[in-house]
Amino acid sequence: MCGVSKGSVRGGLLLGLAVVVALAATGVWNPFPGLWDWVDRSEPISEPDVVWQQRIGGTPRSVTIAGDTVVVEQRTRVEARSLATGDQLWERKADWSAVAGGDRDPVVAVGKLLVKGYELLDPTTGATRRRDDDAVAVWTYRNLLLDAHCTDATDCTLSAWDPRGTAPLWTAFLPGVSSGLLADNPGLRGTRRLTATRVDDGVAGPEPVPPLLGFPVDGRVHVVDTATGRVLQNVEPGRDERLSIVGGRMLRIAARSQDGTCYFAISARDPATGQEAWQRAGVNLRTADSAGCAQREDPQGARNVLIGVGPDGREAVIDGYDGRLLWAGDPGARLIAVDDRYALFRSTDKRSVVARELGTDRVLWTQPASGKAGAALTPYAAVITDEKPSRLVAVEPRSGRELAVLRTPANALAVGPQGMIVGEGREIGYIRFGATGGAPAPPPGDGGNPGNPGPGGTRPGSGDDDDNCGPKRELCPDPAGGKDG
Repeated sequence: MCGVSKGSVRGGLLLGLAVVVALAATGVWNPFPGLWDWVDRSEPISEPDVVWQQRIGGTPRSVTIAGDTVVVEQRTRVEARSLATGDQLWERKADWSAVAGGDRDPVVAVGKLLVKGYELLDPTTGATRRRDDDAVAVWTYRNLLLDAHCTDATDCTLSAWDPRGTAPLWTAFLPGVSSGLLADNPGLRGTRRLTATRVDDGVAGPEPVPPLLGFPVDGRVHVVDTATGRVLQNVEPGRDERLSIVGGRMLRIAARSQDGTCYFAISARDPATGQEAWQRAGVNLRTADSAGCAQREDPQGARNVLIGVGPDGREAVIDGYDGRLLWAGDPGARLIAVDDRYALFRSTDKRSVVARELGTDRVLWTQPASGKAGAALTPYAAVITDEKPSRLVAVEPRSGRELAVLRTPANALAVGPQGMIVGEGREIGYIRFGATGGAPAPPPGDGGNPGNPGPGGTRPGSGDDDDNCGPKRELCPDPAGGKDG
């Protein structure tokens, strides 16, 4: 700048800054928010980029798609964000939260630890729809909400509610609840889901309520019919037994130590009559640890099916309702996800993930993947995780059509009808199905999870797909008026 003094340049810059500050103060033009947004902007969470990406206040404990909102649970608060934009809709202080209801009628239950009661909030507005001041535990499902009230340690009442209902559908007496039945969704006697790295345990959202639930109370298991509230059984397991409620049956799983190994036997009974429905011997349901065959875990499985290991070391999927063998893996194949309809497993050569339809020999699709790939099944998509490179792939569960293919180290947090939420640390983002692959998967029925009856024994929705009826069609009404399993 020949002929211009340094003082003149400095004075010009100061004058320009003073003009910008004056314009910002009077509201004429303010560049600072946009400038700060540019400085603070996070790196894209995936490639291709997400529809939106937001940084939240803390690492989320759970994320759930609830209708047109995303409910994010953190350590001491819960918030909801718009599914379309990611903008925050509301925030509440809470120690726990859980979503009940389906895509059309979701609610958010929130509460504080060691404090009785809960509130049901509208996920869009955060307004309180119903308040309870005395419940000690809440269980949330896609078509039902349960809560427990106790007047003393041996006098409790279990109540069932429509997610947006104002009066209980039924109540049942329970002689107390164990000390572990507190806050949201305390453990009942059912099955343990297979887990996968980089996939949140609650990625599928709330499940439909099973036809029967097993409540552990003082060493006994109380079996409750979720359609009527009737307590069908009050059973104490034997010394070598584990009781589990799966597929409308009460399973007595016996593990006996002999010759340096564990011998297993399963007896499945109809809780209404007490009669044995089926039995199997020699199948290890992975309920016992290596020390003396003590059974400290529920069997692995999902909804109405069980996962076991046969005497030949091959993994198997068993129908909890009638004991049928629905799938038996080849030696070396590893099951990584299962529900009432499909099984996903790593092939023996560890180069792909294979989907099989349960109860048939039909291979539905094959997806290239490494020997460390994991997976999860949801009603809307099967999510596959892989490493080197780090990827998340969402495919349509029946056809294998790719819905989203992401190069990302992020975790799959929640899957909905039209897309999924991914997250890494405090960053979360929304991927819309079809933006990186095929068309979105149509929701099953009314958008609810297929394969389980709702209260009263009927399926939610009115889809005609036989897959919604379960492996034995036990979940659909018999048109001839026969007994529904």
